Amino acid sequence: MKRSQVFVPWKEGLHLRPATKLVRIAQTFRSTILLNCGGKLANARSIVSVLLLAASMGAAIDVEATGEDEANAAQAIEQIFSGGEDTGTSDHLKP
Repeated sequence: MKRSQVFVPWKEGLHLRPATKLVRIAQTFRSTILLNCGGKLANARSIVSVLLLAASMGAAIDVEATGEDEANAAQAIEQIFSGGEDTGTSDHLKP
């Protein structure tokens, strides 16, 4: 079992775009990946489950990966949160 903690870097929180990226990456691993935020537990392979965490900016999320590729799975999830590249604002919406 591999455990780590990440923090939500996006102003809009863990919204649809980064959640979709997280789920797609989680689905490429054989390990079970669970996310825990504020007492809510989510399966990282389920977009509904991840969105129901309702994680706002700065929220701590505990990541737990269990399985044959757990180290790589946890690292991949950590990279999503460390990148902070998705601001949630589309170019066409910027003033």
